[in-house]
Amino acid sequence: MVRLLRPFGRAVTYTRLLHLFIAIVWPSLWLFVQEAWWTWVAAALVLVPVGLVPAMRTVEGLQARLLLAGQRHDSESAGVVVAPSASWSDRGRLVVWLQARLLIGCVTSLFTVQLLMAAVDLAAAAFGMDTASGELLLLEGHDWWHVLLLPPALAALAATMVGSGRLITALAHRLLGPSPVERLAALEERTEQLLERTRIARELHDSIGHALTVAVVQAGAARAAGDPAFTDRALEAIEETGRAALEDLERVLGVLRESGPPVGGRPALTDAGRLLESARASGAEVDADMTGPLETVPGPVSREGYRILQEALTNVLRHAGAVPVRVRVAVDDGSLGLEVRNPFTGTAPASGRGSGLRGIRERAALLGGQAHTGPDRGDWRVRVELPLR
Repeated sequence: MVRLLRPFGRAVTYTRLLHLFIAIVWPSLWLFVQEAWWTWVAAALVLVPVGLVPAMRTVEGLQARLLLAGQRHDSESAGVVVAPSASWSDRGRLVVWLQARLLIGCVTSLFTVQLLMAAVDLAAAAFGMDTASGELLLLEGHDWWHVLLLPPALAALAATMVGSGRLITALAHRLLGPSPVERLAALEERTEQLLERTRIARELHDSIGHALTVAVVQAGAARAAGDPAFTDRALEAIEETGRAALEDLERVLGVLRESGPPVGGRPALTDAGRLLESARASGAEVDADMTGPLETVPGPVSREGYRILQEALTNVLRHAGAVPVRVRVAVDDGSLGLEVRNPFTGTAPASGRGSGLRGIRERAALLGGQAHTGPDRGDWRVRVELPLR
């Protein structure tokens, strides 16, 4: 019983009824001036050109969100679009919506008023009072048994109020909801957001992971060396690497705060010198050979190449320590080649979730390239080929 009465304790039940009554206000005024059956037909015809106006979709959408879903910002309101009509399909659905709202509003108002009058007449007749003799129910006499018809009349009134509200809300989601084109655009936007989050996660992993690795290696080397001059150089390297990591962190956080597309400023292969110097400062003997016009490499390829090189050097410092490293970067024949080799110590980097090798492969795959990692003639070799187009 409590469950059946629950809808009548919610404001949205009555705002939905108000939404239907608003739809018949102007036809009712017209009917008051010109009492003829064709008034409703003319009103339905007038709604056809009105529904073709793009801005009407915004008006109807705002009304539906406010009155059909109340003040709640949940799925009931999110399923109704407030953007103007962008296609003839949107205009056609809006015309159908206006016609359906007018029809349901007429039927609901008729039954609501007549059932309410019938309930009053039944109560009056049971107590021997004069009745208004509504159109829905004609009563003769003043018999006590008329009160037995009062609960069915009230139940029908309640069902009309709740049922019509739910029906118009379902139609609003169907006719005022997003079109297939809008659903596809929303899906693409959501996909772009997820891809951007994945890219930001990689950025943080590569930048912060590299900085922490360099700091750990430098701190351990300085403690083992016991040389004040070496300790000063190690602290300077830690400071520079930490400062670069903080700059990357601030840039990534700036992207997260902005609602628009991410701005530039990410490091590229032309900035690879600081990676090589950072590795050298950590004790690694880096032999670098960079050939070809790096400045002509497209931005996305250059930026991802920088991160791949950063992750490869980080893996060397993390798993092999201060060992000789050979770095080859070449731009030729429409492709970018990166190779990092170091003596294989017998401990291979992990390839599971969150590992550097997995990040290298994912970055290469996103650009249509290939990545090969593993032992090669006594060395650990990372070889990546990225197309420039």
